[in-house]
Amino acid sequence: MLECPDGDDYNPITMRRHRFGVPTFRSRQAIPIVQLPRNPTRPVTIGSVTIGNGSPVAVQSMTATSTRDVAATSAQVRDLHDSGADVVRIAVDSTADAKAVVDIASETDANLAVDLQENYRLSEIVAPHVAKLRYNPGHLYHHEREKPWQEKVRGIVEQAASHDCAIRVGVNCGSVDPDKIERYSRDDSISPMLDSAWEHCEFLDSLDFTNYCVSLKDSDPQKVIEVNRRFAEQRPDVPLHLGVTEAGLPPDGVIKTRIAFEQLVSQGLGDTIRVSLTVPNDRKSEEIVAGRQILADIAAGRVRTVVDFGLDTLNIISCPSCSRVENEAFVELAEQVREMTEYAREHALTIAVMGCRVNGPGETDDADLGLWCAPNFVNLKQGEKTLGAFPYDEILDKLKQELDRLIAERSAVS
Repeated sequence: MLECPDGDDYNPITMRRHRFGVPTFRSRQAIPIVQLPRNPTRPVTIGSVTIGNGSPVAVQSMTATSTRDVAATSAQVRDLHDSGADVVRIAVDSTADAKAVVDIASETDANLAVDLQENYRLSEIVAPHVAKLRYNPGHLYHHEREKPWQEKVRGIVEQAASHDCAIRVGVNCGSVDPDKIERYSRDDSISPMLDSAWEHCEFLDSLDFTNYCVSLKDSDPQKVIEVNRRFAEQRPDVPLHLGVTEAGLPPDGVIKTRIAFEQLVSQGLGDTIRVSLTVPNDRKSEEIVAGRQILADIAAGRVRTVVDFGLDTLNIISCPSCSRVENEAFVELAEQVREMTEYAREHALTIAVMGCRVNGPGETDDADLGLWCAPNFVNLKQGEKTLGAFPYDEILDKLKQELDRLIAERSAVS
C-alpha cells in the first residue's frame, strides 16, 4: 500500500483510499482465476500453463532487476510467482545474463520466459531452462546484420522445439521491422505491425512449429484495440498476448490498460495479459494484482468503457469503484438498475452506470442510456444528450420512463 499525504492508505489497483488500511490482494488465492469466453485459438503450452483453446486468461509480469544479479532477480521472480503470475519474463541481453538465467531457473518453479532482446543466439543457453522464448521481429536486424532474419528465427525455433519451449512473437510499435515501416505512410503505425506479425506467423507455420503466440503492443490503448482485432480477423487460430506498452504510473497506467483489455477480452480476444506499470521493484507484484482485478471486473461487467459485447439482449455496464466515486450509493444504484431492468433483458440496449463526474460524462456517450453519479444527484443521458439531473431516490423511476420510451420507439420501427 502507498501512504497518502492525508494519512489514508491508497490501493494503487482499485484507486480507492481506505481510512482503515484495507490491504491489497497479494496472494495467489486473493483474486480468483476467472473463466471468460475465449476465441477458439489453438492451445499453446508454456511450462505448466496452457493458453488458448478456451483456457483461462494467463497473467504475466516481468522482472525489473539486473538479470545478472541472481539473488535479486530470483527474489523478484519468487514475489511475482507468489502473487499469482502464471509466467514471469526475464530480459537477456548478454551471455552473462543468459548464464544467470540458468541459475535463477534452478531456484524457482515459476514458468520463466526469456526476452532475447537483440541476440538470438542466446536461445541456445536459456532454452533448456525456461518455458518460453520471446523475440521481437524488429530486433532481429541489430545482430549479425548480414544474416537473413529467417535464419535467425529458424535457430530460435530449433532450440524451442528441442526443449519444449513456447515462442512469443513480440511486435512493438516503437521497434517495428524497418522494412515494413518503409512500405506504409508515416501516419499508419498499425499496418507495419500487422504485416510483420503475419509474416512471422507464416514462417513459423512453414517450419511446422505451432506452439507460439503473438503480441502487438502500443502505448495508445485505441491502437492496441485496433491492431489486435485486425490481427485476429486474419489469424483467429493464434493466441494473443495483450498489453499496453509504456502504460506508466498507477493509477493512470492501470486505467489505460483497462481501456484496451475491456474492449478485447470482453469479445474473447486475448489469452494472456500483462499490465505494464512504472513501479519500484518491491511493488512489481501490483502488475499481477491489477491484471487479475481487471479480468474479474470484465467478467462481472464492471467496466469503465462502453463495451459492445455483440449481444442482442440488454447490456448493463458499470465502472469499477475507485477513489473518484463521490457517493458510495453508486454501487447500490448499479445493483438496483440491474434488478429494475430485468423486465427489459430481451431488448438490445446498453445502459451505463458510471460513478464519478471526471469520466462519467464521456464514458456514457456511447450508451443508449447513461447515468453518471455526482455527490447528491445522478445525471441521466441518452447518448450524448443530457436528459436531466435527479436525486438518488428518484433516478430509478426516471430511468424506467426513458427505457420504456426507447423500447416503444424501437418496437414501433421494427
